[in-house]
Amino acid sequence: MELFKSLENKIKLFKTPFEHFEINDPLKEQAIREICEADIPDPKEEKLNYDGTRALDGGEGAYRSGIKDGGKAKKIRCYVTKDNSNQFPHLTNFIEELRSKEVCGKIGSLIGKDLSNSFVRLEVICDREGFWLKPHCDIKEKLMSSIVFVNPHEESENLGTDFYDEKLNKVKTVPYKNNYGYFFTSGPNTWHGMEKKEIKKERRCIQINYVSFQTDGKVNS
Repeated sequence: MELFKSLENKIKLFKTPFEHFEINDPLKEQAIREICEADIPDPKEEKLNYDGTRALDGGEGAYRSGIKDGGKAKKIRCYVTKDNSNQFPHLTNFIEELRSKEVCGKIGSLIGKDLSNSFVRLEVICDREGFWLKPHCDIKEKLMSSIVFVNPHEESENLGTDFYDEKLNKVKTVPYKNNYGYFFTSGPNTWHGMEKKEIKKERRCIQINYVSFQTDGKVNS
């Protein structure tokens, strides 16, 4: 398994600003191709503006607050599930790796969390010009948070995720490199986000979570 090999041989532990791991080459080329080719609408074409969150599925913040002219609700996220698995056979195989006892147990031991009763959730993301993400800590239901970048357009490595200390000073940026990413377990001081930066074409990645709520990706305990 490509992912397990990377977890064994291609990770590095960092202690600041909070404990996290960076990982290299977890994806096979076919899975990278599926991420690059996934059809994800451009918010600007849907007349939506990035608001520092990933909640645009429900429309802009004003629309979600009940203001009718605040922008329409459109589907701009792409979760890989059983319903669309035929479109993403290699990412579906990657989810099966994440569900396996070997990978689940390995990640759990690294982050110090029991993941044996958790569920896997995987989302394909395509950020465009204007995207930013305000510093935040993930909800406690996300037992493990991970992003793996793909960079088919040779965008700047500065487009990676920004990590902050508890005073919200930016401490580091995980480099936006192809088939490279990070993972950590959520906590009260795991502040991360992304300042508004120049995206020439698009910023593609997958977001991976082990979660405590039900998805169709129950781990194999």
